This record gives sequence, C-alpha cells and structure tokens, in this order.
Amino acid sequence: MLFLTLFEIVGYLISIVVTLVIVQFVMSLLISFNVVNLHNNVVAAIWHAVNALLEPVLRPIRKIMPATGALDLSPMVLIIGLTIVQIVLKNMAYAALY
Repeated sequence: MLFLTLFEIVGYLISIVVTLVIVQFVMSLLISFNVVNLHNNVVAAIWHAVNALLEPVLRPIRKIMPATGALDLSPMVLIIGLTIVQIVLKNMAYAALY
C-alpha cells in the first residue's frame, strides 16, 4: 500500500515536470514568432522561472546527447524517460499488491 502511495506522488511530480516542459516549448514558440516578447515583465518572469526549474534537469541530458544543431531534443528525452520511470513504478506498485 505504501508503494502505491509513493507511485501516485511520483506520478504527480512527473506530470508537473511534463507540464513545465510543454509550457517552456509553447513559450519558446510564442517568443520566437514574436507573439509575446521578453520586454513584458510577466512573460519574462514566467520564462525565467520555467527555465530555472527545468535547466538543472535538462543540462545533464544535453551533455549526453549528440549535437543536433538548432533542434533541442532534450525535453523530448526527458518526457520519454519520465514516462518510462512512471510505467516501471506503476508495475512495481501493482506487483507489490499481489
């Protein structure tokens, strides 16, 4: 029962990180297409906060991955890795119940 609770907590934290990655992606598109700009204090604050939260997680992934030019695939690798962790923990939690 304890493992199932831990799985739910970790799953919730993973969903928060995935949401932050999606927010960062959408904001980067909006900034690059000049829909919003960093001269707006609210946009700049959100952009810097999201980058400050995700950069410690994405930096080690970027070091391991080969250079792909202007295309940064580290957020996708992070989402895939977190999804794999979530699947493994779910299966371990269900195996502990039976």
